[in-house]
Amino acid sequence: MSDRSPAVETAVAGELRLLDPEVRASPELVGALLHPEFHEFGASGRHWDRTSVIAALAGATDEGAERIVVAGMKGVELAPGLVHLTFDTEHNGSRAHRSSLWRRTPSGWLLYFHQATPFAG
Repeated sequence: MSDRSPAVETAVAGELRLLDPEVRASPELVGALLHPEFHEFGASGRHWDRTSVIAALAGATDEGAERIVVAGMKGVELAPGLVHLTFDTEHNGSRAHRSSLWRRTPSGWLLYFHQATPFAG
């Protein structure tokens, strides 16, 4: 099921900003999109918290890397103030199924949880 409510649209816009190389290179811009309690299970199997993911993205200088290609992004508002997004990505030959939870806070919509699961072909 997919919903194109304003809440879902806002979460999609935030997710796409986080995939933008210019945003990813800026600790301030990334930090502005992540909930204080953010955590992630990455495609590598590693568990990331907010501080570690901001530091890792800021330290990545992969200027020759391909852009992250997104496919099939859809979302649903699970409850007031909570949106679940699912989508696939491809980057430098690696593919992953992705799932994100966005929460509305007094300062706006923030990414609360993310998980990536690698898949082949």
